[in-house]
Amino acid sequence: MDIDLSPQLAKKVYGGNGGSYHAWSPSELPMLQRGNIGAAKLALEKNGLALPRYSDSSKVAYVLQGNGVAGIILPESEEKVIAIKKGDAIAIPFGVVTWWYNMEDTELVVLFLGDTSKAHKAGEFTDFFLTGSNGIFTGFSTEFVSRAWDLEEKDVKILVGNQSGKGIVKLEGNVSIPQPKQEHRKGMVLNCEEAPLDVDIKNGGRVVVLNTKNLPLVGEVGLGADLVRLDGRAMCSPGFSCDSALQVTYVVRGSGRVQVVGVDGRRVLDTTLKAGNLFIVPRFFVVSKIAEDDGMEWFSIISTPNPIFTHLAGSSSVWKALSPSILQAAFNVDSGVEQLFRSKRTADAIFFPPPN
Repeated sequence: MDIDLSPQLAKKVYGGNGGSYHAWSPSELPMLQRGNIGAAKLALEKNGLALPRYSDSSKVAYVLQGNGVAGIILPESEEKVIAIKKGDAIAIPFGVVTWWYNMEDTELVVLFLGDTSKAHKAGEFTDFFLTGSNGIFTGFSTEFVSRAWDLEEKDVKILVGNQSGKGIVKLEGNVSIPQPKQEHRKGMVLNCEEAPLDVDIKNGGRVVVLNTKNLPLVGEVGLGADLVRLDGRAMCSPGFSCDSALQVTYVVRGSGRVQVVGVDGRRVLDTTLKAGNLFIVPRFFVVSKIAEDDGMEWFSIISTPNPIFTHLAGSSSVWKALSPSILQAAFNVDSGVEQLFRSKRTADAIFFPPPN
């Protein structure tokens, strides 16, 4: 598989004094197109409003920084207004209308990772804006809009033409934003920093997994996700997704080394990961990471709502399940070497604390 897997940073697509929108390009990260994955970030300044839009892709949104308010309108449903904060993961099926707002001094930053298999362009999100200079109704004739909305043409021209902003605007004056309702979070949002841990290894790392049990809407989105925190100098076991899922990883904090091995035992990636990097592991390729002294945290989506992984080291690895005679034959070693190998890593699973 001759494709560049190098981690990449997002590039600014548009923005103004209310904030900016950044995306990863398939031309720079070819696995986006190959895997039908989209990735983008929204950064809103104080009083910044991301105008109502819908997308051609299902997504998982993850709040990287700040606090804000999000509006989500499912088909044939009322608007759900949700208070969002750092660590929140939100499942967004395609075609759902959303808006985002930041009322605080701290910048609100939201990561979007999603499936573009039904999108207009493989590896890219296409948003359709309801208002603004590129809004849907700027393309219809005044006659059509006035008939649709039952308004005089002069009123249509005001409604459609007054908002000159594109995608993101900064609200001035006393604009009243709808108050969020706590009950609207249920079933739609999971805070990964507060959720029960699925894995917790002392001096190793911790994992929270998003699946259909703790966030049912991911079933409709068709994606799973997880938040992983790897302690300083700890290692994440080599492993692969055994159900043909792609792993799309965004480094939230810290740094570390990553190696990926693919077909014919060939190492296809060996590099240092840093905050802001995005990289994708192809189906069935084996990946492992070692954090640097400050540790490393990453958020990933997996292209199935309930992913299954096979680990190639540790107490839960496939080696522990293989019979001794098969291990001896496979490695072409005697029983003493096989027993030594089997005696190691009997307590550590998935994450390995740093060596003494």
